[in-house]
Amino acid sequence: MDDVKAPVDVVETVEPVAGPSESDPPAAPLSKSAIKKAAKAERIAASKLERRAREKEAKKDKKRALAAKRAAGELDEDEERKRSKKRARLQFGGTVVVDLGFDDKMNDKEIISLSSQLAYTYSANRNASYPFSLVYTSLNGRTMERLESMNDAGYKRWSNTQWWQEGYERLWQGQPAPADTNAEETAGALGPPPTQTDIQKSVVYLTADSEDELTELRPEEIYIIGGICDHNRYKNLCLNKAKESGIRTARLPIGRYLAALPTRKVLTVNQVFEILLKWVETQDWEAAFHSVIPRRKFQVGGKGAGSGTATAKSQAGEAEAVDAVEDEGAKIVVEEASVAGVEEQEQEYPGDDGDR
Repeated sequence: MDDVKAPVDVVETVEPVAGPSESDPPAAPLSKSAIKKAAKAERIAASKLERRAREKEAKKDKKRALAAKRAAGELDEDEERKRSKKRARLQFGGTVVVDLGFDDKMNDKEIISLSSQLAYTYSANRNASYPFSLVYTSLNGRTMERLESMNDAGYKRWSNTQWWQEGYERLWQGQPAPADTNAEETAGALGPPPTQTDIQKSVVYLTADSEDELTELRPEEIYIIGGICDHNRYKNLCLNKAKESGIRTARLPIGRYLAALPTRKVLTVNQVFEILLKWVETQDWEAAFHSVIPRRKFQVGGKGAGSGTATAKSQAGEAEAVDAVEDEGAKIVVEEASVAGVEEQEQEYPGDDGDR
């Protein structure tokens, strides 16, 4: 009879997990400011879902109330007028590009401020009577990380916008012409399609350092805004970049219409964009400047008055205050823009052509 070997128990050896050694330096304690910021971020994150749910429910209630009033014939003329006025949107035909290719030239605080300005830019375009086609180029690095972290990457749901990781040169480089089986008929009716050279000539980089002054906006042209928040630290940055790309440059005619502006003439990305929107609406540069540029910049003897160190400190303080307001306000703007973008996509051609 064969011997039967008893099973051998296999004992697994579990290696101990290395913990912090005594030689490791202790973690640096957080400052009071850092602790407050972390606590605030936790409170905002905890209340975000609840707040969004309340906002969506409030919008639904408002729509249901308006629908009930309309069905009962109780909607007054003022409400109807407001509704029709809000829905009146005409396409200007122009394109505005925001060049985000300066990620390495900003600190983290400036990245946050720029991301807020981008949200304001989209919001202004969405509510404009004559909106532009918006293209954001060179989206990479910390700017992309910041946008991804805001409202669950809500920027991806913005309507009538494009996001390119490539630079603005993509406008005229390496873009194959769309296939057209009736190319000869199309060329005969509308003329030949624009060449790369034609497109390059239609591009204008807006920079305050340009010698040429912008007199009007044309729907066939493409306008580039430098997407950088540097408080005028870099001189001729956008001008030199445009020259290297072989494209035209122009500056807004601020000096012509606001020669007595007492403070610095540095504008944010969204302010430049809103001025363009306002000019398309009014065809009046002076009206566009006064409607967008903050009133504090017109106050003689206010912030920015004085000389030397006092001027520098006041300008720095003003910039920090603006950044703080933008950062807080953008949280609301991005959420509203994202919700609006989703609503526009859901309501595409709903039978009453107003939202698009």
